[in-house]
Parts: sequence; structure tokens; C-alpha cells
Amino acid sequence: MTFGFAPSPAASTSSDLSAASANPLARMLEPAEWAAAGIPLLRDPREVVSGLHSRHHPRPATAIVAVLDPDERLCASASFVRSPAPADGWMFRNVLLAQLRRVIPHDLRRRTPVRTAVLLYCREGDARWTEEDGAWMWGLRDACTLHGLRCGAYITLTRGGWQVLGEGRGGRRPSADSTPEAFATSEAPPPKRQTGGAASEVLRRAAAR
Repeated sequence: MTFGFAPSPAASTSSDLSAASANPLARMLEPAEWAAAGIPLLRDPREVVSGLHSRHHPRPATAIVAVLDPDERLCASASFVRSPAPADGWMFRNVLLAQLRRVIPHDLRRRTPVRTAVLLYCREGDARWTEEDGAWMWGLRDACTLHGLRCGAYITLTRGGWQVLGEGRGGRRPSADSTPEAFATSEAPPPKRQTGGAASEVLRRAAAR
């Protein structure tokens, strides 16, 4: 799977890793890089944003990572509060990967990813790109590669509304201040029970979250 970015740190040489470790600014993506990477567009971003907002009730400094099936139905999602440490794509990659591993099995055995991970981050400020956003983009891209998923949209949620960075699509509601609506993203049905096995049970529980 190729998105037009530099190779994952997992495939880098030790000298590359040492250089990257000393320079957090190397672990972020700018809007032009993100827009040129072929990130799949959401058919209905407001439905996704509203559903995740309703499910997780995010406040500033809350991140929500969600996995969507090919029909854009929610397979699993997890929310967590960002640590106060400086923005670093590597740290964001690690925490996103840990959340994905907690809620849904990986797809590394597939030749081509069929599920897509999106990230919604609720923060202070306006909708303009920040270095923190760039670090989240870098982290999402790498976490998806390591979990066998397609890298999907990065969405910011502020007091002014929501914005899909790199696409120019956004809206006023929901916002960081709005009350969650009685609305939810459609969910993929759980796998059939007769398939059995530990992986099936984990996926069934993840889909029910």
C-alpha cells in the first residue's frame, strides 16, 4: 500500500531513525503533502463527524480514532485524551496503534486494505492547520500502515465547527461546544457467530462498541 509518503520508520535504517528521533518536525505532514497523498474522501463527512461526536462527546484535547468498512459503516472506535507532552508524530502513532489494537483485529494478512481509519481531534483554536495537526496526520498514516488499514480523513473539531483537513470540507455543527445530537453512524453488523474463534469474538465485541 503506497500513499506517496516517505517509508515508515519500521523500514528505515538506524541512522535514519536516529536523525528522526532528534527532529520531531520530521514527523509531521503539511496540508499539501496530505492532499497529494490520495487519502480517500468520505462520502458524507458530516454523518461520520456527527456520529462520532454523539458516541464519544469529545471535549478539547480529545482524539477519536474510528475504523470504517467499505460502505462507510462504523466497525469500531476509541477515544482518549491527548497527553500534555509536545506534539510528536511518533508518539501519536504509538498511541493510535495501541487504541486500534485494543478495539479491532489487524488486517495485515490482506493484500489490499478494505477498512479505513479516520481520526477526529477536538482542540482549541480555529480550523487552520497547525504543527500539532501535522503530527497527528503523520501518526495516523503510520498507525494505519502497521495495522493493515487504509489511511483515511483527518478531521478537526473546534468551537467554530468541524473541518476535514486537506479537503476544504467542513461545517458549523457539531462543534466543540455543541450538545451531542441524537444521531449515530451506521454500524457494520457483527460477524456471524458460527465462524467461531477468538478473532471473531474480538471483532464482534469491537463492532458493538
